[in-house]
Amino acid sequence: MTTVQVLGTGCKKCAALKANAEAALKELGIAAEVEKIEDINRIVEFGVMSTPALVIDGQVKVVGRVASPQEIVALLPKEP
Repeated sequence: MTTVQVLGTGCKKCAALKANAEAALKELGIAAEVEKIEDINRIVEFGVMSTPALVIDGQVKVVGRVASPQEIVALLPKEP
């Protein structure tokens, strides 16, 4: 199962990135939960210094901006 995490302190951009990630997952039909991480210590553990950030399966993919649903679709693993 794909793991998707949105790192951010709760700003509007963070909420937009979470919504875009959920839209991308729905478009591909991938069953995954989008976890919102707001704890600054956990965010720093990923090496992220600018939010929002998108993490897919433990790898930071987008930092400091809101990726579009189409961009996130391209970043998600293709399930068989």
